[in-house]
Amino acid sequence: MLDDFLTYLEAERRYSPLTIRNYRRDIGRFMQWLQTNGKSTEPSDIRAEHLHEWILYRTEHDRIGAASMNRELSSLRTLWHYLRLKGFAVHDLFRGIQPLRTPKRLPVFVSETNMSKIIGHSAQEELSDDFLRTRNALIVIMLYACGLRLAELVGVDRDHFSDDGRQLRVLGKGDKERIVPIVEPLRIRIRDYLQLIDRQNICNSQEKALFLTHKGNRISRSTVQRVVYRMLAAESVQGKKSPHVLRHTFATMLLNYGADMREIQELLGHTSLQATQIYTHNSIARLQEVYAQAHPRERCHEKS
Repeated sequence: MLDDFLTYLEAERRYSPLTIRNYRRDIGRFMQWLQTNGKSTEPSDIRAEHLHEWILYRTEHDRIGAASMNRELSSLRTLWHYLRLKGFAVHDLFRGIQPLRTPKRLPVFVSETNMSKIIGHSAQEELSDDFLRTRNALIVIMLYACGLRLAELVGVDRDHFSDDGRQLRVLGKGDKERIVPIVEPLRIRIRDYLQLIDRQNICNSQEKALFLTHKGNRISRSTVQRVVYRMLAAESVQGKKSPHVLRHTFATMLLNYGADMREIQELLGHTSLQATQIYTHNSIARLQEVYAQAHPRERCHEKS
């Protein structure tokens, strides 16, 4: 049953390998819990009270947070939808099962000052003829300049760019495509990087990936994560240091400089506007900071 469901996610829903792995883990953990507690794993025997017991076990015994619990429930809900679709289950297992409340967390982003330093140092790295240093600098700049997800960056192929190099076709979640503009400084850096690959004969195979290892293979997600962490840490960036932080920074900067929310939604590849609107909180926080620094009444208050 589980294998058929995961095959359905891969073949029909076009989910990524990472997402499928998460579904396998979440559902497998629930099924194991049912068996350990002497309960049947047959769909017709699973009841809502089993889910309630599972939620209590995971949150009180395993002490997982509300967001993690909601993700596991989402995996089980998708499985149940599939089982009903295929006729393996009839009753609505999730009627009355509500997501747990999660505290609102603002997206973490790099300050404009720190980001300017990072870009400046990255430009210096690209002046060298060192492939890895040039590639790593371009990774950080491209995540920031295009607002890409980690999987999207790793999946970029050299033929995803338009002929003039000013547009990038991005394959997002669920194989949803979007077009991201490439600003001129970034276009030049990509061109120089590709020329470096040719000069050093890095890509000796038919590999189409933009970002390569020194052996000419597509770069891994873990490598990108390490590159971003090290470059942000080198600039003393506080808090989380991940590719997604640079995506948040991209969206926050656009909003601070007056971009329309719908435009940001399209550039990020968000399905709903609600997912994009969280960045307004960061913008408001920035406005409050500027107000405190610049407003005459605030300055007078500081002197008194």
